[in-house]
Amino acid sequence: MMTSWIPATCPLSLLPAPLRRTSIAAIPAGKETAVATEFDFKGYMLSKAAAVNRALDLAVPLAEPRRIHEAMRYSLLAGGKRVRPVLCIAACELAGGHESVAMPPALAVEMIHTMSLIHDDLPCMDDDDLRRGQPTCHRAFGEPVAVLAGDALLALAFRTLSNPQSYPSSLTVPPSRILNAVAELARCVGSEGLVAGQVVDIESTGLAEPVPIDRLEYIHLHKTAALLEASVVIGAIVGGGSDLQVERLRRYARCIGLLFQVVDDILDVTKSSHELGKTAGKDLASDKTTYPKLMGLEKSKEFAEELNRDAKQQLEDFDREKAAPLVHLANYIAYRQK
Repeated sequence: MMTSWIPATCPLSLLPAPLRRTSIAAIPAGKETAVATEFDFKGYMLSKAAAVNRALDLAVPLAEPRRIHEAMRYSLLAGGKRVRPVLCIAACELAGGHESVAMPPALAVEMIHTMSLIHDDLPCMDDDDLRRGQPTCHRAFGEPVAVLAGDALLALAFRTLSNPQSYPSSLTVPPSRILNAVAELARCVGSEGLVAGQVVDIESTGLAEPVPIDRLEYIHLHKTAALLEASVVIGAIVGGGSDLQVERLRRYARCIGLLFQVVDDILDVTKSSHELGKTAGKDLASDKTTYPKLMGLEKSKEFAEELNRDAKQQLEDFDREKAAPLVHLANYIAYRQK
């Protein structure tokens, strides 16, 4: 059992004191309007997602044993919004790096995200039959192969991130940056990150007493936000961001990570399975604690708006044009419909 929980406040409290701000405000209206009129967010997302999909396809060929690689490709190439790899690329470019430098870490976070979905859907976990509009991996390939497909994707993620040959020969990435990115990703997905959130989530499901809000925040800061944090931070690291830039982007990522889960909880009770591409109402059916359950639907929506404002505030000191993708990604996460 956890001995202490993250305070039930905005995740900004988790950062070093020198980086905190006393006020909560969005990017000034004039700035945000200017960004909105100058930046083609849809085109950016389609372009980056297409590049990621091509690279993922090449990263997992149909090798032998064929069955395991079919299962890996089935889940990895099943579509999805590619939010995490696009965040990684955007953070790298904001820090001064190039898309080709960001691609190995971007692929790594998407492989790990897919692994987490495969394992999360298993009967021993959330026991779900539908993911990204198609049968879950264990329904299509059986539980043993699904478990191994997730394991293989986790291993391939770290191989892709750590292998110097993954990076373009024309753009040198210092080994120290790659090493720091590997350490950051491992921390965010291990027993201090994603796994921690999953374990506490399991322990908190079906309890007689309501789960307190601080424990719910702990679960989602680790289970959901940790990998989004890793996506942004390792992109900034390989892109050559300064310590201050990396920490501001970490703060941004924690806000959008929690925002992602709050919105997920809202969609679970307001959308259909057809609209979501996964089973709707699953949290309610399994008696999971969610933000709407604890705070009510309207308060949850207000909390989502606050997190979105806080996230965008962390980008104010960056170049406006270079920060535009991350500004729009925060809005995309806040207002997505599935």
